[in-house]
Amino acid sequence: MRVFKIAALSSVAAIAVGTHPALAQDAPAKAPAEEASAGGLAEIVVTAERRSESLQRTALAVSAVTGDDLAKLGVTDAAGIGRLVPALQVTPSGGNTSFNLRGVGTLAGNSFAENAVSFNFNGVFVSRPTGPAGVFYDLQRVEVVKGPQGTLYGRNATGGAINVLPSKPVLGELSGNIMLEGGNYNARKGVGAINIPLGSTVALRLATQIVDRDGFMSDGYDDERGEAARASLLIQPSSDWSFLLVGDYFNQHGKGQGEALIPTATFAAPALDRRIGGSDPLSIAAINAYAATIQAPPFCGGLGGFVRSGCIITPGSDGFQSNRNWGVSGTVEGNLGFGKLTVIPAYRRTEADFRTYLPGFLGRITDNSDQMSLEVRLSSNSDQRLRYVLGLFYFNEQQAADNYFAQGNLSTTRFTPRLKTESKAAFGQLTYDVTPTLRLVAGGRYTKENKSQVTSSISGGLPGVINPPLGPSFRGDLTFEKFTWKAGVEWDAAPRSLVYANVATGFKTGGFFVASPPDNTFAPEQLTAYTLGTKNRFMGNKLQVNLEAFYWDYKNQQVTFVGGIRTGAGIFAQGGTTVNAGKSRIYGAELELLFAPTPADRFGANIQYLNGKYNSLLTANFSNTGAPIPTGCTVVGSRLANPGVNAARFYDTDCSGKPTVQSPKWIANLDYQHTFALGGDFALVAGARTSLSSSFFLNANFQENERQGAFMTSDAFLTLEGPGKTWSITGFVNNMEDKVIFARTGNRPVLNFSYATLRPPRTYGARVAYRF
Repeated sequence: MRVFKIAALSSVAAIAVGTHPALAQDAPAKAPAEEASAGGLAEIVVTAERRSESLQRTALAVSAVTGDDLAKLGVTDAAGIGRLVPALQVTPSGGNTSFNLRGVGTLAGNSFAENAVSFNFNGVFVSRPTGPAGVFYDLQRVEVVKGPQGTLYGRNATGGAINVLPSKPVLGELSGNIMLEGGNYNARKGVGAINIPLGSTVALRLATQIVDRDGFMSDGYDDERGEAARASLLIQPSSDWSFLLVGDYFNQHGKGQGEALIPTATFAAPALDRRIGGSDPLSIAAINAYAATIQAPPFCGGLGGFVRSGCIITPGSDGFQSNRNWGVSGTVEGNLGFGKLTVIPAYRRTEADFRTYLPGFLGRITDNSDQMSLEVRLSSNSDQRLRYVLGLFYFNEQQAADNYFAQGNLSTTRFTPRLKTESKAAFGQLTYDVTPTLRLVAGGRYTKENKSQVTSSISGGLPGVINPPLGPSFRGDLTFEKFTWKAGVEWDAAPRSLVYANVATGFKTGGFFVASPPDNTFAPEQLTAYTLGTKNRFMGNKLQVNLEAFYWDYKNQQVTFVGGIRTGAGIFAQGGTTVNAGKSRIYGAELELLFAPTPADRFGANIQYLNGKYNSLLTANFSNTGAPIPTGCTVVGSRLANPGVNAARFYDTDCSGKPTVQSPKWIANLDYQHTFALGGDFALVAGARTSLSSSFFLNANFQENERQGAFMTSDAFLTLEGPGKTWSITGFVNNMEDKVIFARTGNRPVLNFSYATLRPPRTYGARVAYRF
């Protein structure tokens, strides 16, 4: 029978500050300075710097959430992590997921998109924005590493990295767990895992998750439906060598993300708190009434309400997701005596197939990707004065997609990119003990990346054409080379106090967007981060205080928006485009507090101040009709886009001085949990968490009606635990205030009103869990 480790700290409070009790299965013995005292805070071990070490001894800003806490809080997708880590903003975009860390991220709008925050599953970099779906179950923990990780992670880790670490098989034990959940919106969820010993040197772990929930919107969108499975086989012939093989599969279906109209003084849309979906008759009626007041181009029939078959396509009820991801990876670890060798070969297949109306018009996308990667690392032993991590990395991706966007007769775009990416890197990081308490850190990474494309496309006004024939294909090849580096100092000011300072760089490669050459590429972005931080334990290990201040110098930041794209010689149409902002800067501070005054009480707080600004950001908004485009920036001029062809016009726009998007100036999570000891080894655990945020913009058009206002939202739970904690029953409620919060906003071109994707409303339910 398995003996379960119950850590001294297992609370919602721990989640708020990124310090959690569960130890990784490969964790080393605790250092004396980190031993948990009675009623104090326990240690958590992370691998954020590619070796196992205490979170409190890691000179990085890392938030870690244990798998047990994720299960208790019902987190089944990437958006749930955003609720728990204030620095992280998670944005759904059709079938994609976009991440922003401390104001650095990417809007993943089509098949050319790549995230600026590296997402890694089981130590493997996942390239596609559809890839983060379906992996958030049966986990050791999730680590969110903040700031550029250009040395140890490298590719597309400008803003940081998210590491999702699944539970490993355990030798010599038969054990398992199951959790069932039900709630409002007809929510049903089942999660289970079993660990099976296959002799003394082999173990197999099988895990699965099934999620089925109705949509939050009135038209059925914002639902969640999917099935996932994972198998992990551990072979450990000796204490020095092990081989771990992991295969996973996820099937995602349902209608997908929905959208709601944003009402304004001139646009009588339904109130947002009613969650009226974009295809609901009430929304369609509001669109038609508004469209009847706008002069349409001649071929659209002049004034009048526009229907699906006319000038303007309105959202339909036929959206769907049929996405499948699967992969296999191996991890070979061996003790060479002088160090540890790690080899991780991996293959991953992503098949995205969805219809969405998220931008207010039709998007029909298929996107198939095959990625292969190999990482080899050599890590020195930890008990020597000079420690190192050295490595080689190879990545290859083949991608084939078909993207069709239809706004109506006025504008359609179809493009079929065939993309190839090959990336090679060599990296290393050294740590040298100048004295027993003072260390110097230096690292570097050289990356060479080649990208190529063959894309066919067609854009323009195509009345009545659902899948327009493609025009001639255009080709392109890009090569990028970059050396990124890190230098720092670490000082143990006291047995439980660490002070650190470092300078680190990161970059995200350039690439293509859908347009005819030569106006179809963008340059790499680069970030230099200056960091000063401290991590501390006080009061006999009962109080934790971590503080980090940072200044980020951002050059050529990649900004994606709907603009004008070249479709031929002197002809422009509307489509997704990416430009490089001249320069931006971001600075701020993050404070993490955790206090355990008694074994039964846990307080937590995570407070971040963030001040981001685009020092220089020039864009060119595109209008099919020639009418001005709503913007919160300064329009400095306009020009005809297609002289002699139509009235389409560019509006040159200066957004310099505007705040970086997805960057609330203040954001905080506050937690409290209390455990009531009952007779017979029973316990009742009550906890609550409140999130507070100041206002922020969600896209680079800076319209005031698309700004998310300041908000507060709270969650609470009550759990009855049985003897030995082998079973539990939990009642929960999330977003108790039923607050309407934007997850994504955008302007609907041509008609120029705004849509929003909303975060979940008030949800509640119960969970039953059992482990053996």
